[in-house]
Amino acid sequence: MISPRRLLHSLAPTAALSSAVAVTVLGIFLFGAGLVLSFRVVAAPFLSQLTVNWNNMLSGLVGPESVRQANHFAGGMLLLLGLSLAIGGVQGVFRQFMIGINPEFGDKIGTLYFRRVQLARGPKIVALGGGTGLSTLLRGLKRHSSNITAVVTVTDDGGSSGRLSQELGIIPPGDLRNCLVALADSERQLTDLFQYRFTGQAGSLSGHSLGNLLIAGLVDICDGDFERALGMASEVLNIRGRVIPSTLERVRLRALQTDGSEICGETAIVAAKGKIRRLFIDPPDAHPFPEAIRAIREADILVIGPGSVYSSVIPNLLVPGIADAIRQSKARKFYVCNVMTEPGESDTFSACEHVIAIESNIEGRLFDSVLVNAQIPSHDMLEKYRTRDQFPVEADLDRIRTMGLRVVAGDFMSESDFVRHDPIKVADAILHRGRK
Repeated sequence: MISPRRLLHSLAPTAALSSAVAVTVLGIFLFGAGLVLSFRVVAAPFLSQLTVNWNNMLSGLVGPESVRQANHFAGGMLLLLGLSLAIGGVQGVFRQFMIGINPEFGDKIGTLYFRRVQLARGPKIVALGGGTGLSTLLRGLKRHSSNITAVVTVTDDGGSSGRLSQELGIIPPGDLRNCLVALADSERQLTDLFQYRFTGQAGSLSGHSLGNLLIAGLVDICDGDFERALGMASEVLNIRGRVIPSTLERVRLRALQTDGSEICGETAIVAAKGKIRRLFIDPPDAHPFPEAIRAIREADILVIGPGSVYSSVIPNLLVPGIADAIRQSKARKFYVCNVMTEPGESDTFSACEHVIAIESNIEGRLFDSVLVNAQIPSHDMLEKYRTRDQFPVEADLDRIRTMGLRVVAGDFMSESDFVRHDPIKVADAILHRGRK
C-alpha cells in the first residue's frame, strides 16, 4: 500500500500545473459571467432572434418534432469543435513560445515535459563519495530521478582544487565541479567549458580547471557563501538534483599507518603507499552541512561509493553526524565496491576487504547491500593496468555474505580507455533493488 507521504510526493510535480489550470478555468468562467451580466440587455434580443432563426432552419431540415434532439447534437458538436480548436491553439502558442526560447525543442516539448514529471516523481536518492567514482554513478542515477543529492568529500589537497583551497581559503571545488557536470542537463558546450583545464602554456593558470575558477569566482561574488555559490552554479548548468559538501569547513585527512607513523594530507597519504590502520579528519569536530544530514534522513535510497576507499568514501563518513544519520535512515543502503584496486590505498584489497576497511574506521553498520562487479576485463586491459600495479578487485562474495550483508553481483563494468563502472548498469541495479 502506498504511504500518504509517498503519494503526496508522487503528485507534487503536477500540483503547480493543476493550480494553474484551475485558475485559468475560474478566470474564463468569471469572464463569461461578467460578459453576460454586462451585455445581456444588448445581447439578449440578438441571441433570442438567432435562436428563433436557428430553430426554424432545423425545423425545415429535420421536422418540428426533432428540433430538440438536433439542438442537443449540434451543441455537443460545437462544444467539441470549440474545445479542440482552443487546445490546438494553446499548444501552438506554447510550442512557438518554447521554440523561440530554444529552437532545438521543436516537437519534443510534450515528451520533455512528461519525462521531467516522471523524473520528479522518482525516489529520493542520496549518493556519498568523491572523485570520478561518484560523478560516474550520478550520470546513471539521473536517468531515474531528479530527486538526487550528491554529498561530496572535501579533503582533496592536490592539483587545482588544493591550490585554490590554499590560496583562497575555500573548500576544494574539484569533486563538487565533477558532480555538477555529471548531473547537468544543459548544452554540451557549457559542460565542456566547466571541465576545460588550462595547459602548461597558460602560466599561473596552468593545471587549473575553468570550472574550479568559476566556482571560486562565484564564492567571491557571494561574499564567501559557498552554499549560495553552488546554487548559482547548479542553475547555470541546470542540474537534475543538487550537489552539496559533507561539511563547509576546511578539513584534511590524517592517516595512522600499521608501522605507527602518521601522515597528513590526502596527496601525501596516497603517495606514501603504506598500509593504513586508521583514518581521521582534522579538525575532528568539523560541523556537518545541515542539508546533507536532512537529505540523508529523508532518503529512499542511500548509495556509498564507488571511489577510492580511503580518500573518497571514508572521509565523508568521518564528518560528525553523517554516519549517525545514515544509520538512523530507513532508506535502502548500498555500498558500491570498486572495480580495480588502487595503488597506495587498496593494492591487494578484495571486495570484502573494502567493506572491512570502512567498518574498521566507522563504528556500526552503514549499509545492508554491497554491489560487486563480477566481470573480468579483457586481457589487453589487464596488461595495461598491471603496468600500473592495478588489478581487478576479487569478488569474494561468500565472505561478504558471512558478514550478514546482501550481495548484488553482476557485470557492472565499462571498458574503454579505462576500466570503470558502467553508470547505467549500476544505477539500474540499485533502483531495481532499492524499490523492493
